[in-house]
Amino acid sequence: MSKKDDIYHSILIVSSSEQFVLLVKRSLAGFVTIDIRKNAVLARRCILERYYDIVVIDSPLPDENGEEFAIDVTEKSSASVLLVTPRDGFEDSLSTVTDHGVLVVPKPAPRGRIDKAVRYLIAIQDKIHMLETKARRAEEKLEEMRLVNKVKFLLIEKEHMTEDEAHRYIGKLAMDNGISRGSAARSILDEME
Repeated sequence: MSKKDDIYHSILIVSSSEQFVLLVKRSLAGFVTIDIRKNAVLARRCILERYYDIVVIDSPLPDENGEEFAIDVTEKSSASVLLVTPRDGFEDSLSTVTDHGVLVVPKPAPRGRIDKAVRYLIAIQDKIHMLETKARRAEEKLEEMRLVNKVKFLLIEKEHMTEDEAHRYIGKLAMDNGISRGSAARSILDEME
C-alpha cells in the first residue's frame, strides 16, 4: 500500500493502545520516520524537538481527550493532523476541531478508513511542500533580479554604460564563465566594492 514518495514523510502516532499503533503502522509500512508516543505530554515534547508531516491521534489520550492537543499541533506547526475519536463523541470532536484543519475519523473505523485518511493528509503535505519549493524559487529569482538591476545601475553610474550595454555586459560575463546572471552580477559587485 506504500508509495515510493512516502518514505520522505515523518509521522507521529499518539496513542496508548498498542492495537491502534499496530493498525496504523501496518498502513504506513515503508515510512522511514514513524515515532510513537503514549500521551500528549510526551508528544508535545517530541513535536518541539523535530518536524512531523502528519500527526495521528488516538483519542482519548491518558492525559487529555486529544482535541486540545490536535488544535495545538495545527497552531504550532504545519503538520496535518488526524484525530481518531470514539463514535459517541465524534460529532462533538468534529465541531470542535474541524475549523482548525483537523481531519476527524470515528472509531472503530471501517477497514481502510484510517489508511485513506492518512493518504489524504500525505497528498496535502505533498502540495504544501511543492508550494513552499515554488515560493522559495520565486524568492531566489526575485533576489537575483534585484542584484542584477543593482549592478546594472552601478555600471551605468560608475562605468558610464547605457542600460543595454550594462545588460549585455552582465549577460556576456555569465555566458563566458558558465554561471548565472546573478553570480555574474555578484562578481561585478565584489570587484566594484
